[in-house]
Amino acid sequence: MVTRLTGGLLRAALVVLMIATPSMLLQTGGSGTPEIVALVALGAGLFTVVEYTSLSPSLVEFRDAPPFNRIRFLAAALSVFLLSVLLRDGAEAAPIAALVTTLGAGLGQLLDIPYSPVRLVMLTLPDGAPAALTEQVRASAALSYLLSLGSLVTFAGLLRYRGWPMRSGHFNVWINLPTFDPTAGPDVIWRLRRDGQFNLVLGFLLPFVIPALLSLGAPLLGPLDLSNPHTLIWTMTCWAFLPASLLMRGVALQRVAEMIGAQRERASAREAGLIPA
Repeated sequence: MVTRLTGGLLRAALVVLMIATPSMLLQTGGSGTPEIVALVALGAGLFTVVEYTSLSPSLVEFRDAPPFNRIRFLAAALSVFLLSVLLRDGAEAAPIAALVTTLGAGLGQLLDIPYSPVRLVMLTLPDGAPAALTEQVRASAALSYLLSLGSLVTFAGLLRYRGWPMRSGHFNVWINLPTFDPTAGPDVIWRLRRDGQFNLVLGFLLPFVIPALLSLGAPLLGPLDLSNPHTLIWTMTCWAFLPASLLMRGVALQRVAEMIGAQRERASAREAGLIPA
C-alpha cells in the first residue's frame, strides 16, 4: 500500500509539473491563466493519485504493464518542454533554446512536404499570417510529430526485443483494461482484435483529419489562435500524441489478443494430452 501510494504521488507530481511547464517558462497568456492552469494541474494530479493508488483503476489502461504509460507520458512531457523552450522570449533564451530553435527549424523544413501532416497543419493558418508565426508553427509541429514517432518506435522495440508485456510480470486483463468487459459481447479475442484495428486506423488518420476539421470549423467557430504560445503548445502536443497513443493502444490490444489466443491453445493441448499438465 505504501509503495502504491508513493508511486501515485510521484506520478501526480510529474503530471502537475508537465501541465505547469508552459506557464513557468513563458509569460502568462492573459488574465486568469495562472489560476486556470493551477486548477487543471491539481485536477489532473488528483485523478492520477486516485487511479494509481486504487486496487483497480477506472480509466487508466495498462497501469501494471510498464513502460507503456511511461513512454507516452515521457514523450508528451518532452514535447511540452521543448515547445515551451522554443517559444520562450528570445531575450531570456538560454543556449538550449538556440539548439531547440535550430533543430525545430531544420525538422520543419524537412517534414513540410506536400501531403505530410506538418504541411496540413500549416494550411490551417489564416492567409497573411506573420512569417514568425509560420516558422513557429512549422517547427512546433515538426518537433511534436517527430517525438510521437519516436514513442511509437520505442514501443515497437519493446514488443520486438522484450516481449512486452509478459516480461514485466503477470498480465491482468481486469487491472490493465478497466474499460474492457471480457464477459460482454462476442468472443474476447475477436473484440480485442476489432478494437485494436479500429485504434490503428483512427490513429493513422487523425494527423490528417484534425487539420482538415480545424479548417472546416474555422468559418463557424473562428480560426484557432496559434499566436498564443500556450494554445500552440497544447494544440501541437495533442495533435501529435493523440494519434500516437491510439496507435500504441491498437498494437497493445492486438498483442493481448495474441497472448489470450496462445493461452487457449496451450489449454486445449493440455486437455487433449498433447502436452503435460
